[in-house]
Amino acid sequence: MIVCIAEKPSVARDLADILGAKTKKDGYYEGNGYQVTWTFGHLCGLLEPHEYAPEWKAWALSMLPMIPQRFGIKVMDNSGVQKQFNVIKSLVAVADGVVNCGDAGQEGELIQRWVLQKALCKAPVKRLWISSLTEDAIREGFKSLKDEKQYQRLYEAGLSRAIGDWLLGMNATRLYTLKYGRNKQVLSIGRVQTPTLALIVNRHLEIENFKPEKYFELKTVYRDTVFSCSKGKFASEEEGKELLQKIQESDFQIIDIAIKKGNESAPRLFDLTSLQVECNKKFAFSADETLKLIQSLYEKKITTYPRVDTTYLSEDIYPKIPGILKGLKDYATLTEILLTGKLPKTKKVFDNKKVTDHHAIIPTGVHPVNLTTDERKVFDLVAKRFIANFYPECKISTTTVLGEAAELEFKVTGKQILEPGWRVVFEEPNKDVVNNKENTDEQESTEESGILPLFEKGERGPHTPGLNEKWTSAPRPYTEATLLRAMETAGKLVDNEELRDAMKENGIGRPSTRAAIIETLFKRDYIRKEKKNLIPTATGIELIQIIQEDLLKSAELTGIWEKKLREIEKGAFEAGQFLEELKEMVVRIVKNVKTDNRTREQLMQASVVASFSGDEIIGTVCPLCRKGQIIKGNTAYGCSEWKNGCTFITKKNC
Repeated sequence: MIVCIAEKPSVARDLADILGAKTKKDGYYEGNGYQVTWTFGHLCGLLEPHEYAPEWKAWALSMLPMIPQRFGIKVMDNSGVQKQFNVIKSLVAVADGVVNCGDAGQEGELIQRWVLQKALCKAPVKRLWISSLTEDAIREGFKSLKDEKQYQRLYEAGLSRAIGDWLLGMNATRLYTLKYGRNKQVLSIGRVQTPTLALIVNRHLEIENFKPEKYFELKTVYRDTVFSCSKGKFASEEEGKELLQKIQESDFQIIDIAIKKGNESAPRLFDLTSLQVECNKKFAFSADETLKLIQSLYEKKITTYPRVDTTYLSEDIYPKIPGILKGLKDYATLTEILLTGKLPKTKKVFDNKKVTDHHAIIPTGVHPVNLTTDERKVFDLVAKRFIANFYPECKISTTTVLGEAAELEFKVTGKQILEPGWRVVFEEPNKDVVNNKENTDEQESTEESGILPLFEKGERGPHTPGLNEKWTSAPRPYTEATLLRAMETAGKLVDNEELRDAMKENGIGRPSTRAAIIETLFKRDYIRKEKKNLIPTATGIELIQIIQEDLLKSAELTGIWEKKLREIEKGAFEAGQFLEELKEMVVRIVKNVKTDNRTREQLMQASVVASFSGDEIIGTVCPLCRKGQIIKGNTAYGCSEWKNGCTFITKKNC
């Protein structure tokens, strides 16, 4: 008998149906030489500290660091979990062979391996590796089962991640809680969650302490078109007024017209992060909500595996594209024209080198039925993005017009869509659609006037100049969309050039875990939501200010980890070396915190003071009471709320 172990009951039911295991038993299906059973997520996990050493049950600084000589696993303490585990154990004990049908990824590999290890499986194990749950994909997968040994490195990477998170999380959480926690307050610290929280806190403090600066923009209106001075912004009103007066006395002349025709590619296919970003922008779905919705669509067989980090397809998918398009019957008005000729095969869509475990998220071609309203919204995004990538490029014309008044140059740029191409897939083809580069809140707007009048070089005439007073704006708070992008591109924040390059493919966390990290920050009351904005709570701010070990709250640590874990997957780095390096780091962090005699308040003060030089600290929000502002005394800086009991003071000569 061959025992197949799926990760969920719903997947097991689909597998059993295709394999002919039609008889329902208690905890599995049986028939046609197969027994199909399931886990439901993590049946097993790493042992708790006290299960390694009884003395570790008590939270005490003297017991830190906790570093087991050998890590062990256990069946989770839940009656339903234990019942299902015993079913699996009894089946594999007499199995002729086992097929690991877990999710095809690092976490899925770890979940199944732990169960098989704990069940003392002696039978040979094969691996089912598929990107969708359609009948054809499952049948093809069972025809080409892989040897378990091919995925040993994937398992080692997953195990290293789990052990690493245990070592850092258990030790750092106890360390900071015991040293700085108030009234039994647990200060939870994690490899990914803490740097993510730091991003939100640092952005909030930047906004809170932002001091607007006045500047001036010189513009002029010629033939109902706004031209901007090429010199840009003026800090001095006097300089601006001087130039304004000068150009008022002169006609405006067109000195150059540049027309550049080009092509715009369709937005790239979705990976998980870009789908979460788009759903947050369009529908205000949280990252976790989007993950659950796309996971449901995957289990309903209408989209491919969702926990992916690539926007490309492997070349072997190309022959299947016409069949997928034919299956999108609700989009027939868009697909019919594509099916009349040969579909394009470009490197912007098909690139084996940029596909790792799975390809981008695309429809399977299975007709969607019984979808919820929210599932329909997500599927519509995936389907249209997929269809758009087989349409022609959008042809555009970008016109840049240079003008001059009193030898001062002005410029305006306008864009015109000549042939919409892929844009016809979307409801408003003339509206900007997210392209290969995501629009972010950080990007500065460029001076564009849409469709421009017809200008001729050398023409001149009267114009209406003006000097506009403006103020610099504080950065915007993170939304889940912009936070996900910040986590993905966290390498930009790293000073070390070599590490920054190494982090281009990593960032903070993995696509499959980022949603859970954000949810964890909510659950632990470290952040809250105001409309779509993510705002840190007082507890969240204090935690980041208390932590003096930069590695614990910066992108560097998780970036280093992700890089090495990928190298473990590829066989370029040893898991044992990774864990030894991690143990050394934990020992060092514990020693540093233990020997630091500063109070919680002193650490918060030091954190704030370190962020400023000189009198820049004046006027910033007090880190202790968060009510007053920092003021300067004769010999020290203090809080304006000192009369009401705030004790913030620093004698540091900033």
